Parts: sequence; structure tokens; C-alpha cells
Amino acid sequence: MKKTLILFCCFSLCLTLAFGFYGCGSVLPSAQAADLMKGITPEIVEKKDADTRFVRHMAEISAEIFKRSAADSENTLVSPLSVVLALAMTANGASGETLEQMSRLIGGGIPQDELNQYLLGYVKGLPSASKSKLEIANSIWFRDDENRLTVEKDFLQTNANFYNAGAFKAPFDKSTIKQINSWVDDKTDGMIDKIIESIADDAVMYLINAIVFDARWENVYKKTDISDGIFKASDGREQNVKMMYSTESIYLYDGSAVGFVKNYDGGNYSFAALLPNEDVGIDNYISSLSGARLLSVIDEAKNAEVAAAMPKFSFDYTLVVNNLLEEMGMTDAFSFSDADFSKMATSSQGNIYVGKVLHKTFISVDELGTKAGAVTKVEMKDACAALDVKTVILDRPFVFAIIDNSSGLPLFMGAALSMS
Repeated sequence: MKKTLILFCCFSLCLTLAFGFYGCGSVLPSAQAADLMKGITPEIVEKKDADTRFVRHMAEISAEIFKRSAADSENTLVSPLSVVLALAMTANGASGETLEQMSRLIGGGIPQDELNQYLLGYVKGLPSASKSKLEIANSIWFRDDENRLTVEKDFLQTNANFYNAGAFKAPFDKSTIKQINSWVDDKTDGMIDKIIESIADDAVMYLINAIVFDARWENVYKKTDISDGIFKASDGREQNVKMMYSTESIYLYDGSAVGFVKNYDGGNYSFAALLPNEDVGIDNYISSLSGARLLSVIDEAKNAEVAAAMPKFSFDYTLVVNNLLEEMGMTDAFSFSDADFSKMATSSQGNIYVGKVLHKTFISVDELGTKAGAVTKVEMKDACAALDVKTVILDRPFVFAIIDNSSGLPLFMGAALSMS
């Protein structure tokens, strides 16, 4: 059976050399990637549960990544968690000012050692079940040339301990492209089949994070709940859509937008949609978002009857994240002269720095799912307001998020500006 909502995200970070090109030397024959984790067993390490400090920072970085990713007239979908996990793995190999900048960005003042513990605790606490599957996978790929690249064992051990990251060495030829893309295809259940097209001569390492969220609605849409409708895109075009109607019980309101929450089977996750007021507009609303505002709108959700409607939709999204991260203060990591990843690896060919950060996502929302009796974990307030019926029709650009109900944090954030 098709599922209600499927989300796939893949995040790739490529490290390159400042000087020297691997293509200038002898070419290694095509070969299968070798497992560098042989002999390295994840150790039992301390983890920290998500507290107010961690949740507030994750909400802030989620809002910033989303705001800076959003583009005029284009649909957007990002997984802040995927970005943070990949950067945290990378930061475990950084030193000096490079580490300071990365820690300020992804940790908000939380030391890297503690951030590892927080992320371990948070990820382990995210439920995954057959009806609401959430899977996270990490891998690191190194160029197979021991004469030029020496990988630090402590770097591998730390990322094995906290992120269960696999590590491989490969010749970085056409066979490696196929193997990396095959790993991505497998970890995203075939929805993202390619993350790299080619490998640059100076590329020495890829860090890849993949997240899959596959869930069914708690309450299925019936055929009688679906009818033809019109969605007015951000550029003014009127687009034909299949509109799905339902009665929901959680109403969102923050002064500039109205919305609703629709639960996934099992009650661990939910879909939150926010429709900006017509006099506010989608661009202004997105630019006004903050972490505190995101947490507040979920925390202050009201128990009310909501006549809701949203279109069936699906789209994929690709973003090169370099400029976004530099704007947020992570500059040295991208500098061939200033980057310091000495705790990760060393190369006889030059300094190692971040060459490209790529984020790919896919979403599909439709009407199908299964009925269940689970109760949402989102706190509901103002129970007496249930008689006051609210109406939220998503027939123009809206913001949406996939929420972890236990913390209120968004696993994914998106903006639907067009249905074409």
C-alpha cells in the first residue's frame, strides 16, 4: 500500500585539497570500497537528553536554515537535522578557529563534545515503527591513497560512537560514484538515486547523511474527501489540484498565519501547516520566522474543530549549502588556506578544506494511510474552544513542517509555492 507521506533527504559534504590533484598521479583500478571500520567497534558513550537549551538552539538553527534556503517562486524543503548531523560529524575533525566557527553555528555555544552527546540522545529518542518509519544513516568516504591521505583513527572512532557512521576508502573513480549513489539509493528507499554526478580530481572525502521519513496518516482520507480544486501559486498562476478535505482537532495561530496539525499513525510525529494571512504573504512570513516563534506556535496549539483542506503534492529539491553556511559564520572551513581539519586527516598534497555541501530532498503527500487510535502527544489547550469551528484551506502558498511531537522540533521544513 502506498504511504501517506514520504520524505527523503540526503546531505553530502565534499572535502578537497588546496594543492595537488589526484588525477595527476597513477590511476587506481576500479575496485569495491574497503570498509575502514574493521577493527573499530562503537564504544558505549554518555548521551544527553534533549533539554531546553538544546531544543531552543535546534529550533533557531532550523529556522535560519529554512529562511536562508527559501527562494522566490520556488518550493523549498530542508531537513535541519540532516544538515546539523553532517556538520557535526565534520566538526569532529576540525581544530582551532575552524572548529570554533562550526561549533558556534551548529552548537550555539554548546561545546562539540557535549553536542555529540546531545545529538546521540536526541536521535536515539526519535521513535521509528512500521507505521511511522524514521531512519537515519551516515557514511564517510575517503580517497584510497595511503601515500597522500592519512585518516585519523580518533576521528573515525568518535563518529562511530556518536553517529554510527560507516567509513569506506575507495579509488574515487567511476566505480566509486556508482557505489556512493548506490548507498544513497539504498538508504533513501530508492527515492533519491543519485547524490554525485562526478568526482573532482582534488576531492578526498565525502561525508553523507541520509534521512528517510515514511508515515501514514492517523486518519485516512476517503475518496469522498477528495475533489478537484484550484491552487493559486506565488506567481499568480491558477493550478488544478486534487484537494483533500478533513476535520482536524488542533488549530494553529500566531497573528500572521493560521494552520492546523494532522497526526501520523502512532502519535509520534505530525504534519503542521501554516497559511500566512493574505496581507502578509509567504515571503514576508518566512523571513519573520524564528526558532522561538516556531516552538511557540506549536506549544500554543489550540484544541478546536478545524475544517481543513490541503492539496496532494510532491516535489524534489536540491540546494548547494556553501553560501548559506558562510553567511551564518562558517567561513574558514571553505578556505583552502584557513581550514583546519587536522583532527580528521592529513595529506601530502595540501591542506584539506570543504569544497561543496549539497542537500537533496524529496516529499510526497497523498491521501492514503490507515486508521489508528493513537492520541497525539502535542499539548492541546483551550478545550472549550472546540465548538468554535475554524477553517484553513491551503489553496495558496503555505509553510509546512514535520514535527517530532516529543520536543516540538521540526525534522523537515518546507514551503509549497507551486503545485506544478
